[in-house]
Amino acid sequence: MKKTTLLIALFLFPLLGLAQTTSGEWTYIVEGGGVTITASTATGAVTIPSTLGGLPVRIVGNGWPSIFSSGGNINTSVTSVTVPSSVTSIGQYAFSNCTSLTSITIPNSVTSIGQYAFSNCTSLTSITIPNSVTSIGQYAFMGCTSLTSITIPNSVTTIGGYAFSNCTSLTSITIPNSVTSIGQYAFMGCTSLTSITIPNSVTTIGGYAFSNCTSLTSITIPNSV
Repeated sequence: MKKTTLLIALFLFPLLGLAQTTSGEWTYIVEGGGVTITASTATGAVTIPSTLGGLPVRIVGNGWPSIFSSGGNINTSVTSVTVPSSVTSIGQYAFSNCTSLTSITIPNSVTSIGQYAFSNCTSLTSITIPNSVTSIGQYAFMGCTSLTSITIPNSVTTIGGYAFSNCTSLTSITIPNSVTSIGQYAFMGCTSLTSITIPNSVTTIGGYAFSNCTSLTSITIPNSV
């Protein structure tokens, strides 16, 4: 009987830790001593809280769909987002399909930007990635058709596949010396891209990385590749 009770307890306690909790506009799960925001009903200019349920908010986004888009639907109500310094990761799909999002403030505490994090944010014109970020996930900014400029800091080592694909308004980009790999299709379909700088630190450029970049007239690939 005791053995059976123990087995049930071992099963239940991890599940209880991942239970969804809603507090006001925010839905979240508790894991690893912190909070992961999974959904929100907030609109307009949104400031993400630094704590929920007495615990620090560590991750924003937990996979498909976006935290602001129920069932993966396009969200047109969120216009700007401020991320608190408690957050260490912008998770997968965090702000995907937020088509009215024009600006976002990301603190220096964030170390990674997950897959599809800002995909199809078609009103986002510029974004500054803080020096703390080391990786930009696959499809992170795919389809951000209004994005004209982006600053990639020296902390980033990898640019994931399709990361900036179909960013049709992006005219130039400078890749810092910290980057060692550029994923496949990373800049595919960036039809306004006229210049790009590839540093000697890069050793790998994925297949079709610059396919359909119809305005790009020249590119210098270093011997390190």
